[in-house]
Amino acid sequence: MRRILALLTIGLLAAAPARAAENVSDFTLDNGMQVVVIEDHRAPVVMHMVWYRSGSADETAGVSGVAHFLEHLLFKGTDKLEPGEFSATVAAQGGRDNAFTSYDYTAYFQRVAADRLELMMTMESDRMVNLRLGQEEILTERDVIIEERNMRTENSPGALFREQMNAAQYYNHRYGVPIIGWRHEMETLSLEDALAYYGTYYAPNNAILVVAGDVDPQDVLALAKTYYGVLPANPDLMPRDRTSEPRQTSARRMVFEDPRVAQPYVTRSYLAPERNPGAQSQAAALTMLAEILGGGSTSVLNQKLQFEQQKVIYAGAFYGGTSLDMTTFDLTVVPADGVSLQDAEDAMDAVIAAFLEEGVDQAQLDRIKMQLRASQVYARDSVESIANRYGRALTTGLTVEDVQAWPDVLQAVTEQDILDAARAVFDRKQSVTGWLTSGHATGGSQ
Repeated sequence: MRRILALLTIGLLAAAPARAAENVSDFTLDNGMQVVVIEDHRAPVVMHMVWYRSGSADETAGVSGVAHFLEHLLFKGTDKLEPGEFSATVAAQGGRDNAFTSYDYTAYFQRVAADRLELMMTMESDRMVNLRLGQEEILTERDVIIEERNMRTENSPGALFREQMNAAQYYNHRYGVPIIGWRHEMETLSLEDALAYYGTYYAPNNAILVVAGDVDPQDVLALAKTYYGVLPANPDLMPRDRTSEPRQTSARRMVFEDPRVAQPYVTRSYLAPERNPGAQSQAAALTMLAEILGGGSTSVLNQKLQFEQQKVIYAGAFYGGTSLDMTTFDLTVVPADGVSLQDAEDAMDAVIAAFLEEGVDQAQLDRIKMQLRASQVYARDSVESIANRYGRALTTGLTVEDVQAWPDVLQAVTEQDILDAARAVFDRKQSVTGWLTSGHATGGSQ
């Protein structure tokens, strides 16, 4: 019976269009704030998100971590709310709230019953312009983010290694600076630093309101006009003009040694193009390439290196195309016991070279396309997932139309597209190769 149901599911997916039309409405308020509404009436819940088109890569030099610092500070008081009252109010309504900072955006969200949407807009619009901070809040929260760095970065050799890899990959672009910040700069973040970032970027003409769930678009628009539409735009907001990366002309290598490392591994990152509005084909090919090379136990790297040659215990390939500027394509291999880091790296390179010669297995590509189509269908069951998908895309320069076209763009990728993308990206002169090791025997197993 399970086999019959599985075959029926595959048949239905194959017969369905690559994307089912999501019911999306897109508005712009008079003050420049974009409002995106995704209707989903299956449950009486709503995801309310405000996304700012600014993240850590929009910071000025010398104040790294201020975007994430300000994210924490927004949970302090405003003219109308006491410190902590925002989250306490959401919890009292049976909802949950949080926020997150990335290189390209900062987002704040609440997931609540649909009839609590107006209350969420009341509070979120308030803290967009009425944040009230004192020196005590600055000192207390600065200690909090430094402790967060201690827990997530300083206590993790892998996190420290990735931080150094990024710095080696990006010499001039702010993607080379950690989102949480360099510790020595975090320690000096001030009230003036936080307010300068807040005053520049926390304005309706730099924000996107995404509402997904059991709502009517015209009702959402009316509420948005009432609470967000009355806020003043920042007339001095400048285009997102970031420092660019100089042309990389030689391969870069690094060895990161830390006695706490229990399992050494090799990773390589290549500079790679991001998804661009109206031109997503190359990003789609790289997305498929990552799945084919390292997207699970049936991937090329795992089949060759883990199961056939038994030289690694894990292999992976990763590509994150939702990025405002140039991103990376990453490969990682973890050597098996008795296999040196150099041997693991050489074996990885040999498999990649053979793949470029032999091409793509069509059956594998078809299977990956079917899996991606299924995952996209299942993702529509979560209003949180839907809202995040649109928010990440819109804050990195894509449009609603790009988001809706993406499933079809993926399905249209051909073997030649994948090989062309791989040959363009796998340029050793645009790569950084890193070894993470305990330092006991840099070139061997540990």
